[in-house]
Amino acid sequence: MSQKIVTRFAPSPTGYLHIGGARTALFNWLFARGHGGTFLLRIEDTDRARSTPAATAAILKGLDWLGLDYDGEVVSQFDRAPRHAEVAREMLARGAAYKCFATQEEIEAFREAARAEGRSTLFQSPWRDADPATHPDAPYAIRLKAPREGATVIADKVQGEVTVRNDQLDDMVCLRSDGTPTYMLAVVVDDHDMGVTHIIRGDDHLINAARQMQVYHAMGWEVPVFAHIPLIHGPDGKKLSKRHGAVGLEEYQAMGYPAAGMRNYLARLGWSHGDDEVFTDAQAQEWFELEGIGRAPSRLDFKKLENVCGHHMGQIADDDLIAQISGYLEAAKLPALTGTQLAALHKALPVVKSGAKTFGQLLEKARFALICRPVEIDAKAMAALDPVSRGILKELTPQLQNASWVREELESVVARVAEAHGLGLGKIAAPLRAALAGRAATPSVFDMMELLGREEVLARLSDQAA
Repeated sequence: MSQKIVTRFAPSPTGYLHIGGARTALFNWLFARGHGGTFLLRIEDTDRARSTPAATAAILKGLDWLGLDYDGEVVSQFDRAPRHAEVAREMLARGAAYKCFATQEEIEAFREAARAEGRSTLFQSPWRDADPATHPDAPYAIRLKAPREGATVIADKVQGEVTVRNDQLDDMVCLRSDGTPTYMLAVVVDDHDMGVTHIIRGDDHLINAARQMQVYHAMGWEVPVFAHIPLIHGPDGKKLSKRHGAVGLEEYQAMGYPAAGMRNYLARLGWSHGDDEVFTDAQAQEWFELEGIGRAPSRLDFKKLENVCGHHMGQIADDDLIAQISGYLEAAKLPALTGTQLAALHKALPVVKSGAKTFGQLLEKARFALICRPVEIDAKAMAALDPVSRGILKELTPQLQNASWVREELESVVARVAEAHGLGLGKIAAPLRAALAGRAATPSVFDMMELLGREEVLARLSDQAA
């Protein structure tokens, strides 16, 4: 592509960052980064009643967690209101818009009559072609003089060629009678002024594209490339909502999913590159093209998300993993790890990170390294500590006392004691797990023993020996 690619993510700060919005941001980021382009962020905060600084902060925090860096400063749509009004007045001067003096009461009366008569409720202003000499000295809105004949055709990179009959579109208000610009105008002016070349957004905006194109045409501006992506549905195929579980991006961080896994999974949610399921950011940026986006809504699949995250968990560098776990604990409002615990976790990572799909699972596997004596034992593990097992632990302890603390030797000592009692290694591993970790499911007994060290292992075994 000869043209420099510029994409944007433009959320409204009226609540949390929805996972669908996060995927939209990701697609824009991948497309821009993969083509050496620019990825911009605009906060569409024109709805002053619903926009909050807390929601803006949540959006910025969510993008930061997901690892989507944007270029330049964040643009506030509200701050640009004077520029939006200027464009509305320019369209008026060009004859591409007109002053409409119709009141809200008159518009509603028109619609009621149209409903009663079974006509279209699309308001057709009587002021569209009125002689300026007849204009009253009263507040007016500026309306776009939209074409009434023919059709507006959206050449969409995902949806294909979408045709909207112009008689289905009204003369949209660009500037209200109180002088404030409408969202529909503001979006176009901002995208034009920011140099946006590709608008990648949810397909719930598809009909907006037809109306917004008319503003581009009225101003003689080049229309960007549109790509309207299908929404994300829940596992049941219905529109994603709270009943499906987590829908806000921060909830996924609090559930312990690594950001790299989320990026990979969200990229595959509606876009594909052959049969590739698991890939790096570099691969995603290289491969991502708009043609790879499907038209059908994608379904959220938590099992698949976990599997992808499990793969990425094993690839994250240990120092980075520790930092991400600290971020997870904060997001989940769980107690932070102490310096001693962080050091112990770092040491245990090679043993515990494979097989873990979330940070919560990883910390549960690493529990043996994070806890202090006396070890709190859950009911399932306690079942393995019957009097016979406790007797075996008591017998084992002095033999371990004199063993050289290497895996082969530890395995040999435990195997000898098991054999003396006519038991398999598995039978003696269960009470060992209980004594060392307080859980029935743990990493390898010998991995735990090596990591904990002689003194700590002997002390934990003595606590549980008969």
